[in-house]
Amino acid sequence: MNPSVERRVVQVLKGKAEGTPPIWMMRQAGRYLPEYRATRTKAGSFLDLCYNPDFAVEVTLQPIRRFGFDASILFSDILVVPHALGRDLRFEEGRGPLMTPIQAAEIATIETDKFHVNLSPVYETVRRLRKELPAETTLIGFCGAPWTVATYMIAGHGTSDQAPARKFAYSHPKEMKALLDLLAKKSAEYLIRQIEAGADVIQIFDSWAGVLDQESFEQLCVQPVAEIVRRVAEVYPEVPIIAFPRGAGSRYSNYREATGATALGLDWTVPLSQARELQKIGAVQGNLDPMRLVAGGEALEKGVDAILQNLGSGPLVFNLGHGITPETPISHVEAMLKQVRSWPR
Repeated sequence: MNPSVERRVVQVLKGKAEGTPPIWMMRQAGRYLPEYRATRTKAGSFLDLCYNPDFAVEVTLQPIRRFGFDASILFSDILVVPHALGRDLRFEEGRGPLMTPIQAAEIATIETDKFHVNLSPVYETVRRLRKELPAETTLIGFCGAPWTVATYMIAGHGTSDQAPARKFAYSHPKEMKALLDLLAKKSAEYLIRQIEAGADVIQIFDSWAGVLDQESFEQLCVQPVAEIVRRVAEVYPEVPIIAFPRGAGSRYSNYREATGATALGLDWTVPLSQARELQKIGAVQGNLDPMRLVAGGEALEKGVDAILQNLGSGPLVFNLGHGITPETPISHVEAMLKQVRSWPR
Protein backbone atom coordinates (compact mmCIF):
# COMPACT_ATOMS: atom_id res chain seq x y z
CA MET A 1 0.00 0.00 0.00
CA ASN A 2 1.19 3.49 -0.82
CA PRO A 3 1.69 5.05 2.64
CA SER A 4 0.98 8.52 1.27
CA VAL A 5 -2.57 7.49 0.24
CA GLU A 6 -5.21 7.24 2.94
CA ARG A 7 -7.76 4.65 1.87
CA ARG A 8 -10.90 5.42 3.82
CA VAL A 9 -12.17 1.85 4.12
CA VAL A 10 -8.86 0.73 5.60
CA GLN A 11 -8.90 3.58 8.11
CA VAL A 12 -12.46 2.83 9.19
CA LEU A 13 -11.78 -0.89 9.57
CA LYS A 14 -8.92 0.02 11.89
CA GLY A 15 -11.38 1.94 14.08
CA LYS A 16 -11.44 5.49 12.72
CA ALA A 17 -14.91 7.06 12.58
CA GLU A 18 -15.49 9.05 9.38
CA GLY A 19 -17.94 11.92 9.03
CA THR A 20 -19.49 10.19 6.01
CA PRO A 21 -19.12 6.41 6.05
CA PRO A 22 -17.33 4.82 3.10
CA ILE A 23 -19.47 2.50 1.02
CA TRP A 24 -19.24 -0.56 -1.22
CA MET A 25 -21.62 -3.45 -1.94
CA MET A 26 -21.19 -7.18 -1.77
CA ARG A 27 -21.55 -8.60 -5.30
CA GLN A 28 -21.23 -5.06 -6.65
CA ALA A 29 -19.85 -6.55 -9.87
CA GLY A 30 -22.82 -8.58 -10.96
CA ARG A 31 -25.86 -9.23 -13.11
CA TYR A 32 -27.67 -6.01 -12.20
CA LEU A 33 -25.12 -4.22 -14.45
CA PRO A 34 -25.56 -4.43 -18.24
CA GLU A 35 -21.81 -4.11 -18.75
CA TYR A 36 -21.27 -7.15 -16.51
CA ARG A 37 -23.76 -9.21 -18.51
CA ALA A 38 -22.01 -8.25 -21.73
CA THR A 39 -18.60 -9.27 -20.37
CA ARG A 40 -20.04 -12.50 -18.96
CA THR A 41 -21.31 -13.39 -22.43
CA LYS A 42 -17.86 -12.75 -23.93
CA ALA A 43 -16.19 -14.89 -21.28
CA GLY A 44 -18.26 -17.96 -22.07
CA SER A 45 -18.43 -19.73 -18.72
CA PHE A 46 -18.50 -18.30 -15.20
CA LEU A 47 -15.21 -20.02 -14.37
CA ASP A 48 -13.60 -18.47 -17.45
CA LEU A 49 -14.77 -15.11 -16.12
CA CYS A 50 -13.07 -15.85 -12.78
CA TYR A 51 -9.84 -17.28 -14.17
CA ASN A 52 -9.20 -14.94 -17.11
CA PRO A 53 -7.50 -11.81 -15.70
CA ASP A 54 -8.68 -9.68 -18.63
CA PHE A 55 -12.31 -10.44 -17.88
CA ALA A 56 -11.95 -10.54 -14.08
CA VAL A 57 -10.21 -7.15 -13.97
CA GLU A 58 -12.84 -5.63 -16.27
CA VAL A 59 -15.86 -6.74 -14.23
CA THR A 60 -14.17 -5.75 -10.97
CA LEU A 61 -13.58 -2.23 -12.30
CA GLN A 62 -17.06 -1.77 -13.79
CA PRO A 63 -18.87 -0.72 -10.57
CA ILE A 64 -15.96 1.54 -9.63
CA ARG A 65 -16.21 3.36 -12.94
CA ARG A 66 -19.97 3.69 -12.69
CA PHE A 67 -20.44 4.49 -8.99
CA GLY A 68 -17.03 5.36 -7.52
CA PHE A 69 -17.36 3.02 -4.56
CA ASP A 70 -14.76 3.43 -1.83
CA ALA A 71 -13.71 -0.21 -2.14
CA SER A 72 -13.36 -2.72 -4.93
CA ILE A 73 -13.59 -6.46 -4.23
CA LEU A 74 -11.78 -9.01 -6.37
CA PHE A 75 -14.15 -10.76 -8.76
CA SER A 76 -13.88 -14.46 -8.11
CA ASP A 77 -15.81 -17.18 -6.27
CA ILE A 78 -15.39 -18.91 -2.93
CA LEU A 79 -15.28 -22.31 -4.66
CA VAL A 80 -12.07 -21.65 -6.56
CA VAL A 81 -10.32 -22.99 -3.43
CA PRO A 82 -11.69 -26.56 -3.66
CA HIS A 83 -11.38 -26.34 -7.45
CA ALA A 84 -7.67 -25.54 -7.02
CA LEU A 85 -7.46 -28.58 -4.74
CA GLY A 86 -8.51 -30.79 -7.63
CA ARG A 87 -12.26 -31.00 -7.04
CA ASP A 88 -14.45 -30.72 -10.12
CA LEU A 89 -16.61 -27.60 -10.38
CA ARG A 90 -19.07 -26.23 -12.89
CA PHE A 91 -21.78 -23.57 -12.82
CA GLU A 92 -25.16 -24.11 -14.45
CA GLU A 93 -27.64 -21.32 -15.12
CA GLY A 94 -30.49 -21.56 -12.64
CA ARG A 95 -28.71 -24.17 -10.50
CA GLY A 96 -25.52 -22.48 -9.40
CA PRO A 97 -22.33 -24.37 -8.52
CA LEU A 98 -22.23 -28.14 -8.99
CA MET A 99 -19.54 -30.50 -7.70
CA THR A 100 -19.12 -34.24 -7.23
CA PRO A 101 -19.85 -34.76 -3.51
CA ILE A 102 -16.71 -35.61 -1.59
CA GLN A 103 -16.68 -38.87 0.35
CA ALA A 104 -15.18 -39.21 3.82
CA ALA A 105 -12.44 -41.54 2.58
CA GLU A 106 -11.33 -39.02 -0.07
CA ILE A 107 -10.45 -36.23 2.33
CA ALA A 108 -7.07 -37.68 3.29
CA THR A 109 -6.09 -37.85 -0.40
CA ILE A 110 -6.95 -34.31 -1.50
CA GLU A 111 -4.27 -33.00 -3.88
CA THR A 112 -2.51 -29.80 -2.76
CA ASP A 113 0.64 -29.65 -4.93
CA LYS A 114 -0.85 -27.51 -7.71
CA PHE A 115 -2.95 -25.26 -5.48
CA HIS A 116 -1.11 -21.99 -6.09
CA VAL A 117 -0.37 -22.80 -9.73
CA ASN A 118 -4.10 -23.28 -10.31
CA LEU A 119 -4.84 -19.96 -8.59
CA SER A 120 -2.10 -17.98 -10.33
CA PRO A 121 -4.63 -16.21 -12.63
CA VAL A 122 -6.39 -14.87 -9.54
CA TYR A 123 -3.14 -13.47 -8.16
CA GLU A 124 -2.46 -11.84 -11.52
CA THR A 125 -5.91 -10.27 -11.43
CA VAL A 126 -5.18 -8.76 -8.00
CA ARG A 127 -1.83 -7.37 -9.18
CA ARG A 128 -3.43 -5.74 -12.20
CA LEU A 129 -6.32 -4.36 -10.19
CA ARG A 130 -4.04 -2.60 -7.74
CA LYS A 131 -2.32 -0.89 -10.67
CA GLU A 132 -5.55 0.09 -12.44
CA LEU A 133 -7.74 1.15 -9.52
CA PRO A 134 -7.76 4.76 -8.34
CA ALA A 135 -5.10 5.23 -5.67
CA GLU A 136 -7.70 6.05 -3.01
CA THR A 137 -9.82 2.93 -3.66
CA THR A 138 -9.39 0.07 -1.21
CA LEU A 139 -8.86 -3.34 -2.82
CA ILE A 140 -10.50 -6.23 -0.96
CA GLY A 141 -9.44 -9.83 -1.39
CA PHE A 142 -11.52 -12.67 -0.03
CA CYS A 143 -12.16 -16.34 0.55
CA GLY A 144 -15.01 -18.49 1.77
CA ALA A 145 -14.89 -19.73 5.34
CA PRO A 146 -14.00 -23.43 5.62
CA TRP A 147 -17.46 -24.45 6.86
CA THR A 148 -19.29 -22.72 4.01
CA VAL A 149 -16.89 -24.09 1.39
CA ALA A 150 -17.19 -27.56 2.90
CA THR A 151 -20.98 -27.50 2.65
CA TYR A 152 -20.76 -27.30 -1.14
CA MET A 153 -18.02 -29.94 -1.31
CA ILE A 154 -20.12 -32.36 0.73
CA ALA A 155 -23.55 -31.79 -0.82
CA GLY A 156 -22.25 -31.11 -4.31
CA HIS A 157 -24.56 -28.12 -4.65
CA GLY A 158 -26.26 -25.45 -2.59
CA THR A 159 -29.06 -26.48 -0.23
CA SER A 160 -31.50 -24.53 1.90
CA ASP A 161 -30.25 -25.71 5.30
CA GLN A 162 -26.99 -27.56 4.56
CA ALA A 163 -28.40 -30.78 6.01
CA PRO A 164 -25.89 -32.98 4.11
CA ALA A 165 -22.91 -31.17 5.64
CA ARG A 166 -24.45 -31.07 9.10
CA LYS A 167 -25.11 -34.81 8.97
CA PHE A 168 -21.58 -35.42 7.65
CA ALA A 169 -20.10 -33.47 10.57
CA TYR A 170 -22.00 -35.58 13.08
CA SER A 171 -21.33 -38.90 11.32
CA HIS A 172 -17.68 -38.29 10.37
CA PRO A 173 -16.26 -35.83 12.93
CA LYS A 174 -12.60 -36.74 12.34
CA GLU A 175 -12.88 -36.44 8.58
CA MET A 176 -14.81 -33.19 8.89
CA LYS A 177 -12.13 -31.71 11.13
CA ALA A 178 -9.45 -32.81 8.68
CA LEU A 179 -11.31 -31.16 5.81
CA LEU A 180 -11.82 -27.91 7.73
CA ASP A 181 -8.20 -27.88 8.88
CA LEU A 182 -7.00 -28.29 5.28
CA LEU A 183 -9.35 -25.60 4.01
CA ALA A 184 -8.25 -23.21 6.76
CA LYS A 185 -4.58 -23.74 5.94
CA LYS A 186 -4.96 -23.38 2.18
CA SER A 187 -7.40 -20.46 2.48
CA ALA A 188 -4.92 -18.60 4.66
CA GLU A 189 -2.19 -19.18 2.07
CA TYR A 190 -4.60 -17.97 -0.61
CA LEU A 191 -5.33 -14.76 1.30
CA ILE A 192 -1.65 -14.14 2.02
CA ARG A 193 -0.91 -14.41 -1.70
CA GLN A 194 -3.72 -11.93 -2.44
CA ILE A 195 -2.20 -9.46 0.03
CA GLU A 196 1.23 -9.95 -1.53
CA ALA A 197 -0.36 -9.15 -4.90
CA GLY A 198 -1.88 -5.89 -3.64
CA ALA A 199 -5.03 -6.48 -1.57
CA ASP A 200 -5.42 -3.92 1.25
CA VAL A 201 -8.13 -5.79 3.16
CA ILE A 202 -9.49 -9.32 3.19
CA GLN A 203 -12.97 -10.63 3.88
CA ILE A 204 -13.96 -14.13 4.98
CA PHE A 205 -17.47 -15.11 3.87
CA ASP A 206 -19.22 -17.65 6.11
CA SER A 207 -22.55 -17.59 4.33
CA TRP A 208 -23.91 -20.67 6.12
CA ALA A 209 -22.85 -19.89 9.70
CA GLY A 210 -26.45 -19.50 10.78
CA VAL A 211 -27.57 -23.12 10.30
CA LEU A 212 -25.56 -24.66 13.14
CA ASP A 213 -26.29 -25.36 16.79
CA GLN A 214 -24.09 -23.83 19.49
CA GLU A 215 -21.48 -26.59 19.77
CA SER A 216 -21.21 -27.02 16.01
CA PHE A 217 -20.92 -23.27 15.50
CA GLU A 218 -17.86 -23.16 17.76
CA GLN A 219 -16.21 -26.18 16.14
CA LEU A 220 -17.12 -25.68 12.49
CA CYS A 221 -17.31 -21.89 12.15
CA VAL A 222 -15.33 -20.16 14.87
CA GLN A 223 -12.28 -22.41 15.14
CA PRO A 224 -11.46 -22.62 11.40
CA VAL A 225 -11.90 -18.87 10.87
CA ALA A 226 -9.73 -18.18 13.93
CA GLU A 227 -7.04 -20.36 12.37
CA ILE A 228 -7.19 -18.41 9.10
CA VAL A 229 -6.96 -15.11 10.97
CA ARG A 230 -4.03 -16.38 13.05
CA ARG A 231 -2.08 -17.52 10.00
CA VAL A 232 -2.71 -14.33 8.02
CA ALA A 233 -1.97 -12.04 10.98
CA GLU A 234 1.36 -13.78 11.57
CA VAL A 235 2.50 -12.55 8.15
CA TYR A 236 0.48 -9.35 7.72
CA PRO A 237 -0.63 -8.11 11.16
CA GLU A 238 -1.52 -4.66 9.80
CA VAL A 239 -4.03 -5.87 7.20
CA PRO A 240 -7.66 -5.61 8.37
CA ILE A 241 -9.75 -8.78 8.24
CA ILE A 242 -13.53 -8.58 7.88
CA ALA A 243 -15.40 -11.69 9.01
CA PHE A 244 -18.97 -12.17 7.81
CA PRO A 245 -20.75 -15.01 9.68
CA ARG A 246 -24.17 -14.59 8.05
CA GLY A 247 -27.05 -15.61 10.29
CA ALA A 248 -24.94 -15.82 13.47
CA GLY A 249 -27.55 -13.87 15.45
CA SER A 250 -26.70 -13.49 19.12
CA ARG A 251 -23.40 -15.30 18.52
CA TYR A 252 -22.07 -12.22 16.73
CA SER A 253 -21.39 -10.80 20.21
CA ASN A 254 -18.38 -13.02 20.94
CA TYR A 255 -17.37 -13.79 17.37
CA ARG A 256 -14.83 -11.00 16.90
CA GLU A 257 -12.98 -11.85 20.10
CA ALA A 258 -13.11 -15.59 19.40
CA THR A 259 -11.78 -15.33 15.83
CA GLY A 260 -9.49 -12.31 16.08
CA ALA A 261 -11.20 -10.59 13.15
CA THR A 262 -10.69 -6.84 12.85
CA ALA A 263 -14.23 -6.01 11.76
CA LEU A 264 -17.61 -7.69 11.55
CA GLY A 265 -19.81 -7.86 8.47
CA LEU A 266 -23.42 -7.79 9.68
CA ASP A 267 -26.32 -9.41 7.86
CA TRP A 268 -29.61 -7.51 7.64
CA THR A 269 -31.26 -9.47 10.48
CA VAL A 270 -28.85 -8.05 13.10
CA PRO A 271 -30.77 -5.48 15.19
CA LEU A 272 -29.22 -2.04 15.08
CA SER A 273 -29.20 -1.97 18.88
CA GLN A 274 -26.95 -5.04 18.82
CA ALA A 275 -24.89 -3.50 16.02
CA ARG A 276 -24.24 -0.44 18.19
CA GLU A 277 -22.87 -2.65 20.95
CA LEU A 278 -20.64 -4.49 18.47
CA GLN A 279 -19.40 -1.16 17.13
CA LYS A 280 -18.17 -0.14 20.60
CA ILE A 281 -15.51 -2.83 20.23
CA GLY A 282 -14.54 -2.11 16.64
CA ALA A 283 -15.67 -1.44 13.09
CA VAL A 284 -18.80 -2.95 11.63
CA GLN A 285 -19.91 -3.33 8.02
CA GLY A 286 -23.45 -3.52 6.68
CA ASN A 287 -26.31 -4.08 6.97
CA LEU A 288 -29.04 -2.89 4.60
CA ASP A 289 -31.56 -5.52 3.52
CA PRO A 290 -30.93 -6.05 -0.22
CA MET A 291 -34.69 -6.14 -0.76
CA ARG A 292 -34.95 -2.52 0.40
CA LEU A 293 -32.55 -1.68 -2.41
CA VAL A 294 -34.74 -3.58 -4.86
CA ALA A 295 -37.90 -1.86 -3.59
CA GLY A 296 -36.45 1.65 -3.57
CA GLY A 297 -38.42 4.70 -2.52
CA GLU A 298 -39.46 5.14 1.09
CA ALA A 299 -38.40 1.62 2.10
CA LEU A 300 -34.87 2.29 0.90
CA GLU A 301 -34.68 5.76 2.43
CA LYS A 302 -35.87 4.53 5.83
CA GLY A 303 -33.48 1.58 5.83
CA VAL A 304 -30.46 3.71 4.93
CA ASP A 305 -31.41 6.42 7.41
CA ALA A 306 -31.83 3.96 10.29
CA ILE A 307 -28.34 2.54 9.74
CA LEU A 308 -26.76 5.97 9.47
CA GLN A 309 -28.56 7.32 12.53
CA ASN A 310 -27.57 4.33 14.64
CA LEU A 311 -24.09 3.56 13.33
CA GLY A 312 -22.93 6.50 11.24
CA SER A 313 -21.09 8.27 14.06
CA GLY A 314 -18.84 5.28 14.74
CA PRO A 315 -16.52 3.19 12.57
CA LEU A 316 -18.94 2.00 9.83
CA VAL A 317 -18.43 0.73 6.31
CA PHE A 318 -21.87 1.07 4.74
CA ASN A 319 -22.85 -2.05 2.84
CA LEU A 320 -25.71 -4.42 2.22
CA GLY A 321 -26.49 -7.25 4.62
CA HIS A 322 -25.72 -9.71 1.79
CA GLY A 323 -25.10 -9.49 -1.94
CA ILE A 324 -26.98 -7.24 -4.33
CA THR A 325 -29.59 -9.16 -6.34
CA PRO A 326 -29.78 -9.18 -10.16
CA GLU A 327 -33.19 -7.46 -10.30
CA THR A 328 -31.96 -4.34 -8.47
CA PRO A 329 -32.56 -1.15 -10.49
CA ILE A 330 -29.40 0.88 -11.06
CA SER A 331 -31.33 4.04 -10.17
CA HIS A 332 -31.90 2.64 -6.67
CA VAL A 333 -28.17 2.10 -6.21
CA GLU A 334 -27.62 5.71 -7.26
CA ALA A 335 -30.25 6.90 -4.78
CA MET A 336 -28.63 4.92 -1.96
CA LEU A 337 -25.20 6.34 -2.77
CA LYS A 338 -26.56 9.88 -2.83
CA GLN A 339 -28.22 9.43 0.56
CA VAL A 340 -25.16 7.91 2.21
CA ARG A 341 -22.79 10.47 0.72
CA SER A 342 -24.94 13.39 1.85
CA TRP A 343 -24.87 12.23 5.47
CA PRO A 344 -24.62 13.91 7.92
CA ARG A 345 -27.05 16.46 6.57
